[in-house]
Amino acid sequence: MTRSVTILSWNIQWGRGADGRVDLSRTAQTIRDLGGARGVDVICLQEVASNVAGLPGGACEDEPAWFAQAFPAYEAVFGAAIDVRDDKGGRARFGNLILSRLPVDQVFRHLLPRPPEPDLPSMQRVCVEAVIAAPWGWLRVMTTHLEYYSQRQRRAQIDALRALQREVADHAAVGSAAREGNPVFAPRPRPVSAVLCGDFNCEPDSDEYAALCRPLGGRAPDWCDAWRICHPDAPHAATVGLHGAEWPDRPYCCDYFFVSADMAPLVERVEIDVDTAASDHQPVLLSLIRG
Repeated sequence: MTRSVTILSWNIQWGRGADGRVDLSRTAQTIRDLGGARGVDVICLQEVASNVAGLPGGACEDEPAWFAQAFPAYEAVFGAAIDVRDDKGGRARFGNLILSRLPVDQVFRHLLPRPPEPDLPSMQRVCVEAVIAAPWGWLRVMTTHLEYYSQRQRRAQIDALRALQREVADHAAVGSAAREGNPVFAPRPRPVSAVLCGDFNCEPDSDEYAALCRPLGGRAPDWCDAWRICHPDAPHAATVGLHGAEWPDRPYCCDYFFVSADMAPLVERVEIDVDTAASDHQPVLLSLIRG
């Protein structure tokens, strides 16, 4: 029996389309259309806002709660990179959201490093990780959004993602001891098998991209670009700059799916939807299939 998982990754720009209009219903409908009759199993969204005043087009809605209601068959996991007090006594948050209709066990929210770069604007970044029950076993799904302005910070964030994969591999190899009668010490599934997706804010010929794909060493399976597995002879299709948004001034690719090397044989399809103008980025779809 063939078993498959489809994952969508999309920087939604808090629901703001290339036309400058924020429309979460349009974003949600695009996701449903891309999933077809079967639907997408896991939805990974970047630039999701909650109560953030002043963003272009407006983003004062609780978007994680809105998407959770719009996709009631999915479990919502939100990770805020920015979590600050607003001027009304509430919280303003901005980060990444995972929606999964497959069972979710452990969840991790990894704040990524941000070494000082005083002459450049920057913001805190986060990687959200969910351990999900795929049809063939546990799978880590991770989504992130790396710094745009600072190459130094991007490189530090990529180094952190590589170190995280090595740490998970070491834990998986040796296990951990439980403490009787205390459930918070109970071992939980967290495999090395993983998918890493999101907006990496670097192009395929960049030093940062090359750094992420370098061998990890030790027990950890390397990160492999799923596009190059499916399209070895084709350049990366553009994921930004297609529909006349105010940014960027040319088309290029900065949104990717990476899979741990042990998952590479399962990569069946990587596609970029070039038609929608519901964001300044294009959605990317990954299909994993195990026979």
